[in-house]
Amino acid sequence: MAFSGSKDFEPNVADYVEEAFERCGSEFRTGYDAVTARRSLNFLFADWANRGLNRWTIEQVTQTLVSGLAEYPVGTILATVGSSTDLVVGNTITGQTSGTAAVVLTKPSSTTVTLSIPSGSFTAGETIASTASDESGITTTISADPSVSDVRGSIDILSSVVRRSGSDISISRISRDDFLSIPSKTTTGRPSQYYVDRQIKPVVKLWPTPENSTDILVYDRLLRIDDVDSSGNTVEIPFRFYPCLAAGLAYYMSLKIAPDRTLLLKNIYEEEFERAATEDRDRSSFSVVPSYNYLSALS
Repeated sequence: MAFSGSKDFEPNVADYVEEAFERCGSEFRTGYDAVTARRSLNFLFADWANRGLNRWTIEQVTQTLVSGLAEYPVGTILATVGSSTDLVVGNTITGQTSGTAAVVLTKPSSTTVTLSIPSGSFTAGETIASTASDESGITTTISADPSVSDVRGSIDILSSVVRRSGSDISISRISRDDFLSIPSKTTTGRPSQYYVDRQIKPVVKLWPTPENSTDILVYDRLLRIDDVDSSGNTVEIPFRFYPCLAAGLAYYMSLKIAPDRTLLLKNIYEEEFERAATEDRDRSSFSVVPSYNYLSALS
């Protein structure tokens, strides 16, 4: 008997839906069946995010810091402008129609800039004015309200360092209470602590406030799994999580179409989840050294 020679089994959404209906003792027949199953699948992904079961979506982000600016979006907000030539990193740009304001973080090109989280929504085509302590009168236009979807897709920051002169220096995460208790949040220096404000648009707050515009914040962020928008989509999960997804969707669907099977399917899902969660972890070498006091007691 010959092996297939292939390792490309990748069910699409319709395959998972059919599997879930079969486990519920039913058949996938109508267009609404597909709609309700996709909705359940997206809810399942939210449950996985709460349980921390999507480490394959970890992404490393580098953010050049701005002198005097302590708060940054967890992700990138890119804006297209008429010209970025005269804009300076650290400038506050203000929409002359909307009154929306944001700080320029970087200038990727002659017509794009990255921004801090805007205070409102820019109006497409409006004139924006830039203000800084050493200049005035800089104006350009903005093409549209910049998308914050990349930031909204961030779940959390797992670890972070500050890179200075090519060396990475670890910084520690603190709680909301600890950050609030810092007496002087305007103190400047090399950041040594950070707080992640997990709003709908998450931001990371640094302390001390950056003292220059050359340090780089490097962090690993956990992202949402891509949404399921159509039955023809494939799902953003690795091969080893296929059973967990099939079991989870069957459990979610049973709540609506097969309540008599809900308990059984829930138990199967939790077993599959436990196996997947146990496998989805960091691995590193470790050594066990007997306590010196214990060895002394034996001698």
